[in-house]
This record gives sequence, structure tokens and C-alpha cells, in this order.
Amino acid sequence: MNDDTQVELLQSQLAALQEELDETNRGVVALYAELDVQAEQLRRATELKSRFLAYMSHEFRTPITSMQSLSRLLLDEVDGPLSAEQRRQVGFIASTSAEFSQMVDDLLDLAKVEAGRVEISPAWFEMVDLFAALRGMFKPLLQNPDVTLIFEDSSFAGPLYTDDRKLSQILRNFISNALKFTVSGEVRVSAVQDGDFVVFAVADSGIGIAPELQPLIFQDFTQLHSPLQKRLRGTGLGLSLSKQLAVLLGGSVTLDSVPDKGSVFSVRVPIRLAEATTPPPKKDKPSSSSSTTTGPS
Repeated sequence: MNDDTQVELLQSQLAALQEELDETNRGVVALYAELDVQAEQLRRATELKSRFLAYMSHEFRTPITSMQSLSRLLLDEVDGPLSAEQRRQVGFIASTSAEFSQMVDDLLDLAKVEAGRVEISPAWFEMVDLFAALRGMFKPLLQNPDVTLIFEDSSFAGPLYTDDRKLSQILRNFISNALKFTVSGEVRVSAVQDGDFVVFAVADSGIGIAPELQPLIFQDFTQLHSPLQKRLRGTGLGLSLSKQLAVLLGGSVTLDSVPDKGSVFSVRVPIRLAEATTPPPKKDKPSSSSSTTTGPS
């Protein structure tokens, strides 16, 4: 084979390779275009879902508020006394509307998170104030005399710089779930320092969570399949929302659970969310025992 023939052969092979490369490039461009279309469709679907959730949450608020107001008026016996059966039925309406209100709040908060409209407002606050607020909030809600809610004295002495409302919302979800799924025993809330972070833990002696369900528990609309769940209503959004709020606070959530032994839900957040001014002077911490117990009154 002479030199001219070899050159022609190489040129032919090069042309074939160039044509194959061009075809591949056209396929890649088409694939990217299709991915762009699918990404835009997904973005629009997410936006529509968030709008729908926000709209429905807003529309539900008026009838729920009316139900709660009317049930309060009836229970206060403004228009006259109620019989025992009437009080029981009105109490059922009040508790159901309260649960419905919480579901709507979860849906609205989830819509705001997914739409990127949740504003984080960090400020300095004391741990003792956070626990005091939670203690006061849950004391009237404890109806099971066999369950005790305990707030441990925190080993973390300094103030925190984060969004206390978002942190409180996460802990409220954890405590509420712990109380729901604990038939007897205790729910214990604690906080310990871990370097530049504080780890809040809510431990219960409830039904626990099976290992195969634990990776799914922080996903949207995930609920436990148990006899207790059949009589407890909810959207299954509380834990998913808590996880997303924790990320917004620069932290994370974890779960440690053993079936029939109990669960420990934890949230780990930085002591200081962002660059902040010098912390305010500490308030004198009131003297207390090793733990503070809130029980049914």
C-alpha cells in the first residue's frame, strides 16, 4: 500500500469518526434540551403545588377559627350550662378543630419552605427561656396521668444566636409526637453542647420505630402503622418540616429508636447561626433542682 492510499484511508477513518462525534454531540444537545424541559416542568409543578397548599391552607383558616371560637363559647357556658354529654361532644369538636388547625399550619409552613419564602430571624436568647416557654405550652395539654414530661437543666450555660421560633417549632413537633406515641413512662427534653453546636434531644419510652421505617420517617406524609396511629390524626408532615427547618438553621436532625423501647429525636444547631454582635450579658439563672418535671395537674 503506497503513501497516497494510506492517507486516503486515514482521512476516510477520520471523517467517519468526525461524523460519529457530531452525531454524539447532537444526541447530547438533545438530551440537555430534554432535561431542561423536564426541569422547567418540575419547577412549575413544584410552584403550583406550593401555591395550591398555600391557597387551601388560607381558605381553611376561616372555618377552623369559627369552629374553635364557637366551641370555646359553648365550653365557657356563655349561653347556659351544658350537660355532661354535651360537654363531651363539644370537647371533641374543640380537639378535632385544634388538630385540623395544626395540619393546616404544617401544610402552609411546608409550602413556604418549598417556595423559599421562609425568613430566618436570628436573635440572642437564653436556653432557660426556651424551655420555660415549652413547659408552659405543654402543661395544659398533658391529659395522660401515666406520662410525665421532664425538662432537664441544660449543661449549656451560654445564650444562643438563632431563630428561636423555628427552633421551638422543631422541638414542639418532637415533643408532641413523643407524647402521642407514649402510653406510659416519660418524655425527657434535654440540651447539651457539642463544640460549636447544641444538641437538643427528646427521648420517650413509647412504641419505638421499626428499623426499616427509620430512613423514611422524615419524608413528607410518612406515618407509623400502629394501633396508636389509627386513633391519632395527622398529615405526616411534622417531622419532614422539622428536618427542613433544621437545615435552614444550619443544623440537622437524627433519630435513634428501638421498637417497644422508645425513641430519641435530636436536632443539632449551631450556637451562633451567623456573624453576630457581642452576646448580651447573661441573666442570673434561677436556682432549681437537677430537673424540672411537668405533669398533669
